[in-house]
Amino acid sequence: MSDLQSYRDLFDLSGRNALVIGAGSGIGKAGAEALAAFGAGVLCADIDAEAAAVTAAGITAGGGAASNAAVDIGDPASVESVVAEPDIVVSTPAINVRKKMLSLSDEEFRRVVDLNLRGTFNVMTTAGRGMAERGRGSIIVISSIRSQVVEPGQGVYAATKAGVLQLVKTLAAELGPAGVRVNALAPGVVETPLTEQIKANPEWYDAYATKSALGRWSQPVEMAGPIVYLASDASSFATGSLLVVDGGWLAVDGRFTPPL
Repeated sequence: MSDLQSYRDLFDLSGRNALVIGAGSGIGKAGAEALAAFGAGVLCADIDAEAAAVTAAGITAGGGAASNAAVDIGDPASVESVVAEPDIVVSTPAINVRKKMLSLSDEEFRRVVDLNLRGTFNVMTTAGRGMAERGRGSIIVISSIRSQVVEPGQGVYAATKAGVLQLVKTLAAELGPAGVRVNALAPGVVETPLTEQIKANPEWYDAYATKSALGRWSQPVEMAGPIVYLASDASSFATGSLLVVDGGWLAVDGRFTPPL
């Protein structure tokens, strides 16, 4: 085998099983499709079972291997039901309540924390136990640029994304000796169902576009490559890391006050 072939093989996921939670739309859908394209068998899971089935059907129609399941990451038993023996786990679900902190209700605070932080914890720990026993695995969770910088109306969401990052670092430290890698991906502003409120406001949409160095929003497919990288042997020495894919958002000095 040539050296060039060896380098190509770093991204080969043939024979590996991947679980993508949130595969029904957005970054999860793109990630599931990309992992399958590189040879992984993918279980497409989502709280929206029909959406997960559509993603899986699209993968199989394109020659990939995929199945689908319903999952609620807020329910540990539901998470347990889909985490069998995956080599790769990708967790993308999150919600946001865009309000200034003094306007947030206790219920709204709890709802965001419960899904974004506790739900991600459920996925990470359930997957981590099995991977540690098998001595291998890659866990990838979606954090955000909001783990690093905030704006009015993003307080609780930002807190959960920062919390997710600290969970990633801790689990990476604890499971590294067992051969398990744990990393976080920090997108910038991506056109997904989570950002519908912003997309519907032209002023807000344009302001976010011009905040990045590239002058635009990203598409979910632009997160697919980073997911494949973190899942594959190409990132074999990466763990406890935050991979920022934000179009230069964190590199550009500027501020936008959203119309809350």
